[in-house]
Amino acid sequence: MSRWYDGAVYRIGELAERAMVSKRTIDYYTSIGLLKADRSKSNYRIYTDESLHDLKFIEECKSLHYPLDEIKRKLEMRKAAGSIQASEVEKHVCTLTQQMLKLHNDLFDIIPFIEKLDEKQKETLTNNLSLLRTALLKSLLKVSS
Repeated sequence: MSRWYDGAVYRIGELAERAMVSKRTIDYYTSIGLLKADRSKSNYRIYTDESLHDLKFIEECKSLHYPLDEIKRKLEMRKAAGSIQASEVEKHVCTLTQQMLKLHNDLFDIIPFIEKLDEKQKETLTNNLSLLRTALLKSLLKVSS
């Protein structure tokens, strides 16, 4: 191996099993630079605990429908957290604000449809939205830790 590892190392099949994704997914993420792999002396790709954490983060972001280029940017920000510039934070906040505004406008557009629902449908929608908010909060807590 090309460097010393403090934690566990995994070959692609082991990593796929632990992260519950396919080897093909890991191949793809590695090929586009989302995941990094070293090579063992026998030329196997070796992934670290950091790769496992990155892979879980990627899958979490995908479940929130982030595009891969945005996920890559988020991974880079996480890794550079100690050296991140104020301008980068400002840019990220601006992007998030624009996304929130778009979501607000999208919700505003569907109000006429919501008003046409009967009381039972409105109650179901409200319950589902509460579940989504809870899931979002849990996701945010996972991502921030």
